[in-house]
Amino acid sequence: MLTSIKTNEFRGDKSKELGMMYFRVAIILFGAQLLMGLIAAIQFIVPGFLFEVFDFSVARMVHINALVVWMLYAMIGSVYFMLPDETGVETVGIGLGKLAFWVLTAAVTVVVLVFIFVQVGSGTETSIWLINEGREYLEAPRWADIGIVVVVLIFYWNTFATYMKGQRTGIMTVMVANLMALAGLYLAGMFFTDNISMDQFWWWWVIHLWVEATWEVFVGTLAAYALIKIIGAKREIVEMWLWIEVLMLFGSGILGLGHHYFWIGTPEYWWEIGALFSSLEPVPLIAMFVHVLYDWGKEQGIAKAEGHKGAVANNTPALSWIVTNAFGNFLGAGIWGFFHTLPQVNIYTHGTQFTAAHGHLSFFGAYATILIGMFYMGIQYAYGIERLKSTFKSKMAIFLLTFGVLGMGVALTIAGYEQVLVERAELGAGWNAFFVAQDLPWYVQAQLWRTIMGVVTFVGFIYLVWDLLTIGKQAKAAQEA
Repeated sequence: MLTSIKTNEFRGDKSKELGMMYFRVAIILFGAQLLMGLIAAIQFIVPGFLFEVFDFSVARMVHINALVVWMLYAMIGSVYFMLPDETGVETVGIGLGKLAFWVLTAAVTVVVLVFIFVQVGSGTETSIWLINEGREYLEAPRWADIGIVVVVLIFYWNTFATYMKGQRTGIMTVMVANLMALAGLYLAGMFFTDNISMDQFWWWWVIHLWVEATWEVFVGTLAAYALIKIIGAKREIVEMWLWIEVLMLFGSGILGLGHHYFWIGTPEYWWEIGALFSSLEPVPLIAMFVHVLYDWGKEQGIAKAEGHKGAVANNTPALSWIVTNAFGNFLGAGIWGFFHTLPQVNIYTHGTQFTAAHGHLSFFGAYATILIGMFYMGIQYAYGIERLKSTFKSKMAIFLLTFGVLGMGVALTIAGYEQVLVERAELGAGWNAFFVAQDLPWYVQAQLWRTIMGVVTFVGFIYLVWDLLTIGKQAKAAQEA
């Protein structure tokens, strides 16, 4: 039978409270990311909107960097939250962890203000150190780069030292090893080379091997932990699939990196290798969910047939988001990623709105969903609730956010299809072709629908924040009634 949730386990209040601090900043940055995305979407339709006040290049830069940073905040918070449950001891360096939190938050605030008010520099060494390094997704100035490394080293030390002091579960073993790779890969994007192909080569080692290797494994560890906590899944099942995921992801993730090498001067054998292996990444995570949920449903049926009341999920909002993660990962990262990374297709789709469609669906489906699930687990802990049930606001949040992002993905796919047909295949991919394609009805209508779906997504975010602020109090009152 599925194991029940322990009621006498070590709580680890200080560590969980530290995790909640990261969660709060993450949700604020999530909102900033969506707001910047809406501004950029409007500027696609009305190019003069906020021109020379808040240009598209800046809105897009803040939109993308806020995405990366809020997810990193939520990931760090999730590790601190789960550490005491998995190790049975309090996090070793709570004070050091809080210091790192405030240093990181201050640095992020300064960097965002520089992005918004200073925006661009002269392209000198001074600009690289103080304003912007100029690499997409990694635009932080050099001083902030170094600060991030220090903060992550503190975080990793806290995780590793706590792991060595306490119990060493399979989930935490994978987590500790994965965090070492995640932190180490960031260093690959910190040095500069004059050769653009070489610079892009190392830059992709950060971006791709974060989101398609180390972040995917990270999601697997969170999913394994959450399934044990929420439905009492068997640890041996989730850890078995977690190890399979590690083997497949670090193999397929590294080899799948080749689908970024198509057009930067690397050998042609990367074409097929990159396309094939990049499609395998979501498979083990899906298998874990299907296996666990199948077993849970089967044992629920057996329990009811024997006249017993089966175990119920103790956090339905979190479980809803985690199940959405499994299939969102498969849809956004798997299907949308695969159908435009084959080199025979990518020669036409590279750099079009197909890429944006894949990016929106995969980041939301693979990462945002599981992290929102962790927010709800934090609410359940903060209010001491035995069973957290979905409310109307919970359901509206997950529906509107998922529907909105899916709608944006479809709209951007239509825009990309128009670009492929007109800009690439018919007109030959020159500058004139680019501008002609931007003015055609399919493209304009698709961008309009992207903006409308962006508004739907933002409304869903409002419901999410509203729910996170109220669901705990309501559930606590109902529990005490």
